[in-house]
Amino acid sequence: MTDTPTQDQGRLPSQARVVIIGGGAVGVSCAYHIAQAGWDVVLLEKNELTAGSTWHAAGNCPSFSTSWAVMNMQRYSLQLYRRLASEVDYPMNYHVTGSIRLGHSRERMMEFERARGMGQYQGMALEMLQVSDLKGRYPFLETHDLAGALYDPDDGDIDPAQLTQALAKGARMKGARIERFCGATGVRREGADWIVETEKGEIRCEKVVNAAGYYAQRVGEWFVPHGGRTVPMAVMSHQYFLTEPIPELEAWSKENGKLPLLRDVDSSYYLRQEKYGLNLGPYERNCKAHWATPDDPMPEDFSFQLYPDDLDRLEWYIEDAMARVPILGQAGVGRVINGPIPYAPDGLPLLGPMPGVPNAYEACVFTFGITQAGGAGKVLAEWVTEGRTEWDMWSCDPRRYTGYTDPDYCLAKAIETYSHEYAMHFPRHRWPAAPDRRLSPLYERLSAAGAQFAPYNGWERATWFAHTGDDTSETATETWERDGPWQTRVREECEAVRDGCGVLEICGFTRLIVSGPGARDWVDSLTASRLPAENRVGLLYFTDDRGRILTEMTALNHGPEQVGLITAAVAQWHDRDLLSNGAPEGVTVEDFSDKVDCLLVTGPKAREVLDQISDADLSLPWLSVQYDATVAGKACALIRVSYAGELGWEIHCDPDDAPAIWGALTVAGAKPFGMFALDSLRIEKGYRTWKGDLSSDYTLLEAGLDRFVDLSKPNFRGKAALTAQAETGVTKRFAPLIVETQGCDAPAMATVWHNGQVVGEVTSSAWGYGVGASVALAMLRTDLTIPGTEVEVDIFGTLCKATVRSDSPLWDPKNERIRA
Repeated sequence: MTDTPTQDQGRLPSQARVVIIGGGAVGVSCAYHIAQAGWDVVLLEKNELTAGSTWHAAGNCPSFSTSWAVMNMQRYSLQLYRRLASEVDYPMNYHVTGSIRLGHSRERMMEFERARGMGQYQGMALEMLQVSDLKGRYPFLETHDLAGALYDPDDGDIDPAQLTQALAKGARMKGARIERFCGATGVRREGADWIVETEKGEIRCEKVVNAAGYYAQRVGEWFVPHGGRTVPMAVMSHQYFLTEPIPELEAWSKENGKLPLLRDVDSSYYLRQEKYGLNLGPYERNCKAHWATPDDPMPEDFSFQLYPDDLDRLEWYIEDAMARVPILGQAGVGRVINGPIPYAPDGLPLLGPMPGVPNAYEACVFTFGITQAGGAGKVLAEWVTEGRTEWDMWSCDPRRYTGYTDPDYCLAKAIETYSHEYAMHFPRHRWPAAPDRRLSPLYERLSAAGAQFAPYNGWERATWFAHTGDDTSETATETWERDGPWQTRVREECEAVRDGCGVLEICGFTRLIVSGPGARDWVDSLTASRLPAENRVGLLYFTDDRGRILTEMTALNHGPEQVGLITAAVAQWHDRDLLSNGAPEGVTVEDFSDKVDCLLVTGPKAREVLDQISDADLSLPWLSVQYDATVAGKACALIRVSYAGELGWEIHCDPDDAPAIWGALTVAGAKPFGMFALDSLRIEKGYRTWKGDLSSDYTLLEAGLDRFVDLSKPNFRGKAALTAQAETGVTKRFAPLIVETQGCDAPAMATVWHNGQVVGEVTSSAWGYGVGASVALAMLRTDLTIPGTEVEVDIFGTLCKATVRSDSPLWDPKNERIRA
């Protein structure tokens, strides 16, 4: 049941508030939700709705994820799909069969326990199954080598075309205009408006959305002249096949209904009942990308086409699935689907503001677009109509990728992600594809000293320093356990910082300078905090209109017409856009992140070490700045701060001078340490981290950052909301916990329990070597933040006793050491 081909082919509207480019499930869901918000929206599709990945999608609808944002998005989708058919009076084949996700190992069952806890917090009834439970749920299953399973009662499958048409009907009912067979051909800017060029004419609009699926990169190039970048993505071939009817399955189904969807995630495939046959879809290691080389160019139109069948590369998976569910081998192959699926480097979509481009958004590169379409439409509509989202969506934000994502990187990571689609994401594991995108001049020296690295916005930073004989293999990192070959070294590094002096290179800090008449006033209007005095440094917190945390920046005051800001490496494009969007005429934002390196020198002997090689005034107090110092004869700026919570200085220098400074520091007695140790040290101090403890899920007052909020300022974004919350009080609040746990620290979003109820969540955690305990930073119901209150933390299915501590540093609570 579809619309007639001529229904939308009236005269093209000349203007709209929003234009969406792309008519797959995600694009149409965006139109549906924007129209629901009462906004005028036009959707352009160059062919029929569903052309692209939607029409050939398998249509599976899991809620499972270990990303809090993605789980929220998928949960919302499934709730929407249950009511959509009756809401818009459009019939849909939506089968809620439940699903069984098989686990072969203890590590996999731990992952399932983590997801179960997160799902329980979101109101879902995920259930752990024993091996003995499985035959009762799936009688055709061989279970001899399994450890258990996870059951999701809300999982199932939906017809993608029917879903898209139902969303389209709902969008039209609210006034949306859907123009099929009307391809967009380009965009241009006129004043504050966008002009979207099409085969049928032009549309003027306020805002434009790239929802072009696997054509998103081609559409994205239109925005490059307006400040954009090449969309980071690649296109993978995903192949699944449908069997002919299986008599044994048919007989069973007539008595019992449809089988649950089965996923063998350790073998890497899904198996779903399709009528009286089965649908097998592997994510194979020997996978294949398309349209990635000059001899395989992307065609101008691939709307309703497929790649040639290539079942040979699935041979191992087919045999494994037949051994797991023997009836699969009783029928022949009925139909093969081999179609394009877009992949971002991490497999998550690009959903939110288009980096560097005003009033432009992306809702594209969805690997699981059917189950995520509903939630994606909600999120995108919130971005467009409100300028912020209900849930923190950083894991899907397009600005998480910056300039290092060239085509080679995107292709290598897409292949890696596709071939490990169901892989576990262990806290100390680094995915190895496409390394070394950004190397500081210190990289070779650090590597020679035993450094193990991880990327931060593409920059290689040392995580820990191995000694001869330490196991530095990838396999050693594939564990949820705290203990690993790094553990002894991290403890030694923390002790060196606590008892002596350590040195850490923090390359890749985002560095922005806001300049021009009124620059200071502009920054001041965006932050709830007070800007520091000249030659001082201070933390600034930026919120949305709800008082929720957008970002944290370190500010350097250069006078009324220039403010320097330092922020997280990965926040580079996020924070640049925050400062640029809406800036007054004459105020500019310059990014010089790659022009300065940073060395943190910290510990009780830091002054003693620096005094040997620096002419700086080391008696200046905490939060002071010296712009004209030298270290090892090299010009630099010294900022007296330390994220490790000890006496210390950040040395900001020319990158080419960093090796000489690092060498002089180590000769003078500073011991190299890595990011793992820094994380442990900062958690003992209760220092928050961006997009962990500091996210738009929390207000500044809930995060316990009252001391950084100046409600006496005349005006700033979020002031009204924070003023109101200050008067009424918060219902949840930040608190550190000492957790009695063996082996594993609490993962992010682990639930906190009290008297049989979920009362909060862990935002980050680590072992604290100074306090000799596992420390978790958490958001709790306010009445439970009284020091000494006992709660429990769900750590991979085990409720571990925890004690609430006051919101002050566990190590050096009076900050006497950092001020020494």
